[in-house]
Amino acid sequence: MNVLAVGAHPDDLEILCAGTLTKFSKEGHKVIMAHTCNGNKGHHHIPPDELARIRDKEADTSARIIKAKHINLDIDDLDVYLERDQVLKCVELIRKTRPDVIITHSPNDYMPDHIVTSNLIFNASFIATLPHTKTEHRYFEKITPIYYMDTVAGVKFQPTDYVDISGTFATKKKMLSCHKSQLKWLKEHDKTDILEFIDTIARFRGLQCGVLYAEGFQKAEAWGRNITKRLLP
Repeated sequence: MNVLAVGAHPDDLEILCAGTLTKFSKEGHKVIMAHTCNGNKGHHHIPPDELARIRDKEADTSARIIKAKHINLDIDDLDVYLERDQVLKCVELIRKTRPDVIITHSPNDYMPDHIVTSNLIFNASFIATLPHTKTEHRYFEKITPIYYMDTVAGVKFQPTDYVDISGTFATKKKMLSCHKSQLKWLKEHDKTDILEFIDTIARFRGLQCGVLYAEGFQKAEAWGRNITKRLLP
């Protein structure tokens, strides 16, 4: 399968679903790790243009650990809007990667970039099927099933599906550790040790489904996207 995971910022996929992406990769599926924002506002001291370059390299280093393709849509942080040009960027992303399954943010997450990214991907994955909406790549014939990854800290999120990441949690942690700029930023801005944070959440989700470590997901329930088989690993 082609697995397209779309986060808002360069480290969001590592925080919320990297254990699952690692499992997909190990099973031989093609994994694409994309982010709508370039991460240029996630630091106290590094200027935005420099920070965007740093974070692009961090994301690329992380993706290479699981032999995933990294795509940066390069929208400034907090400049993500449900507008035509940004929808078309996401349409082109979907037509280019032709995914069998999409993973993205819950529309109920905690900050604007996550929420808008979720809505962009939902809308774009439908628009991508329309031949008369023109982009560089030809239209994609199928409306792709979507799984929403956990919200940050699991707030207002009850999983419908779980993935056992007990065997891939170490890789998830290694991938997140590539985002050195954010390990510092999150301690300063959010008073959070993010490596400890992901351990706590993965153990909690694991407790819910009877394994050591797990990641939780919700199916996007909508006509045309409901399927009878499990797509998650």
